[in-house]
Amino acid sequence: MKQWIVLTGCLAVVGACGGSSSSAPTAPSAPAAVSGATIVINSAGAVTPNRVQIAVGQAVTFANQDTRPHEPSSDPHPAHTDCPPMAQVGQLQPGQQRATGAFTTARTCTFHDHLSSADSLRGTIVIQ
Repeated sequence: MKQWIVLTGCLAVVGACGGSSSSAPTAPSAPAAVSGATIVINSAGAVTPNRVQIAVGQAVTFANQDTRPHEPSSDPHPAHTDCPPMAQVGQLQPGQQRATGAFTTARTCTFHDHLSSADSLRGTIVIQ
């Protein structure tokens, strides 16, 4: 009888100390879109290449190799509403890179640098 009482006491302690959480488990986050192209903002203050082609579902990575910040943004300026996945890039400090969201519709998107009006910082993304 003593063993049964001791065993029951241990189970009660285990249940109190290591019981399940009342919060629901979190779903795994969706994987990031695969980058189908990289556009570099070079030290001359220009995007290269200024036209890329990707598949539907892919993203584009922007890399800032210039000495000043840049903010690749969807046209039209200043609304930036033409291609919403561009909004995920945001402002890039020198040396930073970041990908857009996935482009889920076949179309052509144009972009510009929100921090500069230079034509050399404009480009096109073709999604097929």
